[in-house]
Amino acid sequence: MTELPYETIAVPNDWNRRGLPAWTYHSPALFELEREKLFLTHWQVVGHVSDVPATGDWLAFDLLGERAMVMRGNDGVVRAFHNLCRHRGARVVDGEKGHCRGAIVCPFHGWVYNLDGSLRGAARPSSFGEMKREDFGLKPIEMEIFHGFIFLRFRAGPQPSVAELLAPYGADFAAYGIDRLLPCKNPEWTVELPVNWKSVRDVDNEGYHVALAHPSLQELYGRTYRDLHLDNNLSISIGWFDEGAARSWSVRNYARISPPRDDLPAHLQKAWTYYGLFPNAVIAVTPEGAQFYQDIPVAPGRTLVTGRTYRWPNESRETKLARYLGHRIDRFTSAEDQQLSVWSNESMKSDAFEGFHLSDLEYGLRRHHDGLRRLMPVMTLAEAPSDSRLIAANQ
Repeated sequence: MTELPYETIAVPNDWNRRGLPAWTYHSPALFELEREKLFLTHWQVVGHVSDVPATGDWLAFDLLGERAMVMRGNDGVVRAFHNLCRHRGARVVDGEKGHCRGAIVCPFHGWVYNLDGSLRGAARPSSFGEMKREDFGLKPIEMEIFHGFIFLRFRAGPQPSVAELLAPYGADFAAYGIDRLLPCKNPEWTVELPVNWKSVRDVDNEGYHVALAHPSLQELYGRTYRDLHLDNNLSISIGWFDEGAARSWSVRNYARISPPRDDLPAHLQKAWTYYGLFPNAVIAVTPEGAQFYQDIPVAPGRTLVTGRTYRWPNESRETKLARYLGHRIDRFTSAEDQQLSVWSNESMKSDAFEGFHLSDLEYGLRRHHDGLRRLMPVMTLAEAPSDSRLIAANQ
């Protein structure tokens, strides 16, 4: 087995094999608590600096009523702001991404902002009486860049800085050259699922199901697949591929065509690696490219699974073809996981469902649930408190 340079957490011998109670997957009151205690206070990945290469380029990011925009200024600096005009709160940019030539102009009343977020001027300024422009710039949002990936959070929270939090991934990201990634053609993708966001994470947080539910992945890396548990609820899942007699056309040709990456350390050669970020994001890297994906909650029973895909610069014809084949494999895998998420989420409303009984190979799912319970102790209750008492019960 390939030696790995990570400090991992072993699965305890006597751990509790039960997961979260079923009520936590469909409670509107708990969903509001998750908004306040979890999503708005934890780091979210928005994109990569290569998504905003030129002055005035921007990306938008919406999460549970909050709206953000990330923009590159005239000075080359990437900044994050609330996508909120200081006059009446209109969106100052609309869509997933775009470009502002020289200034940001609110489409409602025409307030104009510089690309660093400062207010250049209000329309008909004399109608506002005394008004200091420096008091009405776009509101900044906490943001960090880690090896090119852009992270933000709407409120201060329990996680340390991104640089400290993701330090265990630093050596791998540097070896890959993650900061050099470029967006693929049509990089963003989104799928809406009729499930609670935790059902999506539950499927993605364990590899026990890979052998049966993902025949393409099983053919690709089979018994080499490993889930590794790190501090701060980080995780690394990794599997190695080699040429073999795979039945799948995509897998057989991918393993044959994928060019060697002799520049990578041994543990990353011919590897598909998934770097987890609590509570809801994953950065996935292969020899041919990378992507991030995350679960964006919309309602207790609605989730957007969304992400962006990237390639390496100056890719060869073989690398491009291998990336296409890898995308086919990943597309099949994603569709399989989506169906599993739907089935799992359905069970939470059945009277016959008696809770989880987890394998050692599902310890990553249990650790994710433990992280949620530490933040929201009400999740330890077997029965749901009334919506009016949920906040008090949590305290």
